[in-house]
Amino acid sequence: MYFIDTHTHLYLEDFKNDLQTVIRSAVEKNVTNMLLPNIDSDSIKPMRTLCNQFPQNCFPTAGLHPTSVKKNYLDEISIVENELKTRKCHAVGETGIDLYWDTTFYKEQEYCFNRQLELALQYNLPIIIHSRNALKEIFGILKDFGNNLPTGIFHCFPGNVADAEKAIELGFYLGIGGVVTFKNSNQNEIVKTISLQHIVLETDSPYLAPVPFRGKRNESSYIKIIAEHIANQSNIPIEDVADITTKNAIKLFGI
Repeated sequence: MYFIDTHTHLYLEDFKNDLQTVIRSAVEKNVTNMLLPNIDSDSIKPMRTLCNQFPQNCFPTAGLHPTSVKKNYLDEISIVENELKTRKCHAVGETGIDLYWDTTFYKEQEYCFNRQLELALQYNLPIIIHSRNALKEIFGILKDFGNNLPTGIFHCFPGNVADAEKAIELGFYLGIGGVVTFKNSNQNEIVKTISLQHIVLETDSPYLAPVPFRGKRNESSYIKIIAEHIANQSNIPIEDVADITTKNAIKLFGI
């Protein structure tokens, strides 16, 4: 039984003092592979350094996070394009739309999301979608692509069961993480209703730690806590959660 964390930012400063311990702890708990979604040009070097240090465990992507979309967005997108052209990447992202913190650059976020969808198609890679307070807008953009969409993940899926079914119909997996352990989380109904064939596990560490670590730093080893919760909610063995979600991630990312 082993797991894949499909979304973790282990290259951030939050882990600078104990990174080796964090990765060793994850592997000891059978979280053997970790996808590292990029944020912007500043995070490429630390992400790549970490992947070079742990080539059997950590896997890089290329993308521009919506909250990093500012006035220099064209320069940032150009850097993403160059990464995809010149270096091994396992996905495009983290990209999408975020209207929670600031709507100043909404149009620029739309442009960058559209461009990264095109890049995912061009390089035949999955896309990692961030959709905070913007699920309607994202579905609208995806609709414009018609049947010519990449596959990928709705990271930290924010919607209800009907939204989940819509995302699945479009060919996407649902990223389920620590939020599923929160009281009254929509994700609880999703894991009870939606087949594991459409779900992958993620932490989004250092953010969104599961109960009982909510409010503290998250890390990839906590994937097992998330899996145990899903198993309990769905009344299935944790071994099944591990097996199916891991196969989904392997198929998606080619690792």
